[in-house]
Amino acid sequence: MESLRPQHFQTIIWVLFALCLLSSRVTECRKTKASAAVQTFQYASTSCRAHTASLADFGGVGDGVTSNTKAFQVAVAHLSQFAQDGGAQLYVPPGRWVTGSFNLTSYFTLYLHRDAVILGSQDMNEWPTINPLPSYGRGRDAPGGRYSSLIFGSNLTDVVITGDNGTVDGQGALWWQKFKKGQLKYTRGYLVELMFSDRILISNLTFINSPSWNIHPVYSSNVVVMGITILAPLNSPNTDGINPDSCSHVRIEDCYVVSGDDCVAIKSGWDEYGIAFGMPSQHIIVRRLTCISPTSAVIALGSEMSGGIQDVRAEDILAINSESGVRIKTAVGRGGYVRDIFVRGFTMHTMKWAFWMTGNYGSHPDSHFDPNAVPVIEGISYSNVVADGVAMAGKLEGISSAHFKGICISNITVGIDTRGKKLKLPWNCTYIEGVSSGVSPPSCPSLPDQGAAGEPCPFPTERLPIDELEFRECTYRSTPHM
Repeated sequence: MESLRPQHFQTIIWVLFALCLLSSRVTECRKTKASAAVQTFQYASTSCRAHTASLADFGGVGDGVTSNTKAFQVAVAHLSQFAQDGGAQLYVPPGRWVTGSFNLTSYFTLYLHRDAVILGSQDMNEWPTINPLPSYGRGRDAPGGRYSSLIFGSNLTDVVITGDNGTVDGQGALWWQKFKKGQLKYTRGYLVELMFSDRILISNLTFINSPSWNIHPVYSSNVVVMGITILAPLNSPNTDGINPDSCSHVRIEDCYVVSGDDCVAIKSGWDEYGIAFGMPSQHIIVRRLTCISPTSAVIALGSEMSGGIQDVRAEDILAINSESGVRIKTAVGRGGYVRDIFVRGFTMHTMKWAFWMTGNYGSHPDSHFDPNAVPVIEGISYSNVVADGVAMAGKLEGISSAHFKGICISNITVGIDTRGKKLKLPWNCTYIEGVSSGVSPPSCPSLPDQGAAGEPCPFPTERLPIDELEFRECTYRSTPHM
């Protein structure tokens, strides 16, 4: 049977419209014609596109079984031709779209309908292996290479991954089981990884069951992650939420993360490889984050921080049933620095530690790290924090040969949970230098209380350029298939 051609489609629409007119339901039929012919909706984005297409245009089948890896790859390749002609948008319609790894292109938007689910393929052959990150020198799980991420891109400009709360499901159980059994030769892929890219927006989507980390911008700048939900079983290994890695000018806001690891982890390379690569993470905003992570941190700095981390501003954070609020993780051999870190407006419920700094984290990529590469930790400020149900207010462990300096803690109230537990000192501090003011229970002697005359801990007042980013209302229009 001959397939329907565009002119056939138009004829059918007009016949239906004429029949509606004959039935005297003019208003309803006009709506029927309009909705049958064109799907239209608006959404906010940093960039609107001149060209649009649906995954179904490229043979995609959303039945939850058929592989759409080729459809995604062909769609992106086709739409890449419009990069210098207003850009292009790929629409993922309602359905369950199984796919392996696919690459994005520049001046491009990937948009998921609210009933669209991208499913990570269970065929590991659809996740090709790629080289390790140069700032890590090897895979994070194992020596050698790594599996490509589900949604991947490198050397891109102006990329948007968004939707009407559609879902990206990595179907990670297969990967978690193999990882725990030591059956993987390479490091697991992530749900989203964008490398060496500029102007990235990831928004209004739900990410679940990642094989490992969820969102990983690396060696990139001008990154916004907003309004997303990340969900993973609490016992799933290394399912970090959002991990900016050697990135500059990053804005993370209005996100909800339930994770088997850190909800947000800021990184910049691992030992000698990160030192040689030398690209810091800096000028990063984290605000209005809600996190549940019983075995890890709400916000972690490190442990891979050898390229340096500086100017991080976190505020209006809610932590529930998490191991620690803010954790600095480093070790001798890391080198690099963590400095100018500002945290305020933090509410915590049921925590192991409110504050945790670790100078002996260990975990090296190989035996070639430099034992003289000692990290510098300085200028760390925490203010306006309220916590309850906490086992210990702070565990702050510096390095004997390189004290953590310039630590400031002010206006902090931590309610210690003493129910049925052996009482511990609320603070444990070693090789730490700084000050405190208005802290309850009183902090350790190495952070002496400045009394009523003590200055509040600093928080920058100037806005970062990433906060000036403007959003536009974009319109999507498509002609559906019949």
